[in-house]
Amino acid sequence: MAELQKQQAAEETLDLAPLDEILEKYAGRKGVIIPILQETQAVFGYLPRQALEHISRKMHIPLSDLYGVATFYAQFYLTRRGKHIIRCCDGTACHVRGASKIIDTLQSHLGIKPGETTPDYEYTLEVVYCLGSCGLSPVAVVDETVYGHLTPQKMMEILQGL
Repeated sequence: MAELQKQQAAEETLDLAPLDEILEKYAGRKGVIIPILQETQAVFGYLPRQALEHISRKMHIPLSDLYGVATFYAQFYLTRRGKHIIRCCDGTACHVRGASKIIDTLQSHLGIKPGETTPDYEYTLEVVYCLGSCGLSPVAVVDETVYGHLTPQKMMEILQGL
């Protein structure tokens, strides 16, 4: 409950000026929900409810349509994410070479499960099932940088270097 209150407080202080610039660019155009949501997420890091309500009012798009698109596509996030995004692969090659130990180490160290964000919004942990780097397995992507041949110890060193 405290986490929800913190997020609501953060949303209450949202600066919607950058959002108005985005909406002006798409005013009067049809079929613009996806690019508006993409640009909104680029500004805020996720799609805050306050921003979605603002888009709905300004663009005359039903809020349900915005939520429908945002929840259909995996690229959109409705909750705030961490400053550092950690994507650990647990596909076949990575799993066989010990990815589960790396994931367990991260869960223990960060105190979160895959799909969650630390309370300080420093880290978001995701488990994916292919990063296209099987030859480097086990592999993870941290803030868009690929790290291969990982061990739990090497993963901890990467986190300490952030």
